Amino acid sequence: MANVTFKSGPVTLLGNEVKVGDKAPNFTVLANDLSEVTLDSTKGQVRLIISVPSLDTGVCDAETRRFNEEANKLGNVKILTVSVDLPFAQKRWCGANGIENVQTLSDHRDLSFGEAYGVAIQELRLLTRAVFVVDSSDTVTYVEYVSEATNHPNYEAALEAAKSAK
Repeated sequence: MANVTFKSGPVTLLGNEVKVGDKAPNFTVLANDLSEVTLDSTKGQVRLIISVPSLDTGVCDAETRRFNEEANKLGNVKILTVSVDLPFAQKRWCGANGIENVQTLSDHRDLSFGEAYGVAIQELRLLTRAVFVVDSSDTVTYVEYVSEATNHPNYEAALEAAKSAK
């Protein structure tokens, strides 16, 4: 498993660490309208999947805004931001912040994404910060588990990986 800290304290990640070259695990999360979304529902597209602790924190807010701004430069890449925030809170946050190019998804129900991608923090029932690129054939082509969950990811590397994925 990836070694991750949260506010400098070690945390336990549940699930399996995902690595480049793996077949991307499927998951079931909730969209802002409470409909189910799975990896399979975005099949055939390149996906940039961002895992964040909560949209209502400074780094998560800035990260999601940054990827929203970069979305138009990525062409046909679907950007998904997953947190355990309730779908209602995600919808409110997106509306208040003009987020239209990133789809926010909630893993609050059963941590399906968190456990499938090894990002569920056992001690906090939050997701750690991570970035995954999944190509159109469902192969993982980029992974970053941010070593300190309160830090920003490597935006440039993630964006380049998304642009390069087929």
